[in-house]
Amino acid sequence: MKVNRRQVLTQLTGLAVYSVAHSVQAKVTPSQSLGPFYPSTFPLDSDADLTYVDGQEGRATGMITNLVGRVADIKGRPIPDALIEIWQCDAFSAYHHPRAGGGVDPSFQGYGKTTTDAMGRYRFKTIRPVAYPGRAPHIHVKITQGSQQLVTQIYVRGEPANDRDFLLNAIRDQSARDSLIIAFENDPTGSAGELVAEFNPIIRV
Repeated sequence: MKVNRRQVLTQLTGLAVYSVAHSVQAKVTPSQSLGPFYPSTFPLDSDADLTYVDGQEGRATGMITNLVGRVADIKGRPIPDALIEIWQCDAFSAYHHPRAGGGVDPSFQGYGKTTTDAMGRYRFKTIRPVAYPGRAPHIHVKITQGSQQLVTQIYVRGEPANDRDFLLNAIRDQSARDSLIIAFENDPTGSAGELVAEFNPIIRV
């Protein structure tokens, strides 16, 4: 049987288009548990700067960190107007939650929220996470866009405790697990001594 050259080229082109279409689709960021310390009541001051609390003097103890990034879908399209919430323990390993004693550092919010801009970007000012008993340093993240929601946690690249964290290592896929482990580095655009960490979650919409 003769093979039509045009048909072969068409089929190859189709396969190439199919491959490219699928190669540009990113994996959805893995979800993790909400945890026991999501706020039972939201603090009056719950903006995107967790290092200051209205009515309190001073700044939060810890390594000040600018947490930035972009929320996108699996095709790389930005997700605007998504609500992003973060919460974490203070520099003394205490959550600002009634079940955890209400926290130790009065100048640390413990919880903050913001919304993404038209390009899907967001920014928080917080502290580099510290270890909590039985857990590696981590920050809880909750993203809500319409009826879709992602709850996950982010971890510090290079932390030895990551290898022992049972929740992190419950994610079997290494690339998915690695997507939650981000670098906390000196911020060249921030104030002296501040860190920057970039987390770019992918959600399904």
